[in-house]
Amino acid sequence: MTDGIVKRFRPVARQAAITAGLELAAILSRFGVGKEAAGDGLIFTLHHVRPAAQLPFQPNRHLDVTPGFLDAVLVALRELGYDFVSLEAAGERLMAPPTGRRFACFTLDDGFRDNAVHASPVFAAHGAPYTIFVSKGLSEGSHSAWWETLAALLQKTDHIQFDFGGGLENLPTATTAQKMVAFERLSNFVGDEAEAAAVTAIDALAARHDVDALGVCRDLVMTRAELQALADDPLVSYGAHTVSHRGLARLDDAEAEAEVANSAAYVAEITGRPCRTFAYPYGDARSVSAREAERLKRHGLIGVTTRPGTLRAGGTADLQALPRVSLNGLYQKARYVRALASGLPFRMMG
Repeated sequence: MTDGIVKRFRPVARQAAITAGLELAAILSRFGVGKEAAGDGLIFTLHHVRPAAQLPFQPNRHLDVTPGFLDAVLVALRELGYDFVSLEAAGERLMAPPTGRRFACFTLDDGFRDNAVHASPVFAAHGAPYTIFVSKGLSEGSHSAWWETLAALLQKTDHIQFDFGGGLENLPTATTAQKMVAFERLSNFVGDEAEAAAVTAIDALAARHDVDALGVCRDLVMTRAELQALADDPLVSYGAHTVSHRGLARLDDAEAEAEVANSAAYVAEITGRPCRTFAYPYGDARSVSAREAERLKRHGLIGVTTRPGTLRAGGTADLQALPRVSLNGLYQKARYVRALASGLPFRMMG
């Protein structure tokens, strides 16, 4: 019982700590504290950009920001004197001597349809370039997005059964708290097991409850035709994001090579131009390794992670493992953008 209570309140405590850190950084940055922490630039990570949903159970809420918040981000950064540049242009700036002007670039992972519907007009209003990272399997409908499948599944169930490796277990999912516990357990299962097999098991679980995992993905992700139509936007660029959206460092060499090469080729087919950028699925220490960075270098790709941090020009940046700053749906306040731009939160994190 005690362990369950601790696990339930751990995310709440973490969110409170992050909020407190952002508030402190916002105050300190207004007084010019730690100016050197800001560096020369930032790469921002987004996923969904769409109006806020009014649902009690939103396990992926951190991946959602509203168009209004995105607009506030761009306004705040412009007021701070940031130039808006593409990811490729950011790479060029990082390899050149510092100019004294800071830059920001914007990236959106997974190719969700709302990027075209809600994000694109906001970027256009500010003349801001942006990169959408495309996962071939999600776009072509051959692979599911397990985190979206789980959200749809748990939203409609009050009880599920799943084999985590020791036989079928009963998981109550009637309340929002129970749904969150189940979501966390199943998410950990994907991280702990062979990912393809884990996702197959989750898709099968969804099917038993009349949830079509591939259908969920089709409802959310742009098709090849939609990507090609959006490619006419002079502000948009596409980057590769693997075929199956699996963590590369957990794959054998041949699988990892195929994921990179095939996804880059897919982007080139859509745009008619060589693919120059790549986002690692998950982008954390378990998913990105020195092997992957060398692979991207061989393919001539700039690579971005989800490790937080600011950027410094002068030729010292690792272009195959650049940090990014998440525009997190749990912290949608303009002053937090100023806090992130200051670089102070990352210094506090060590």
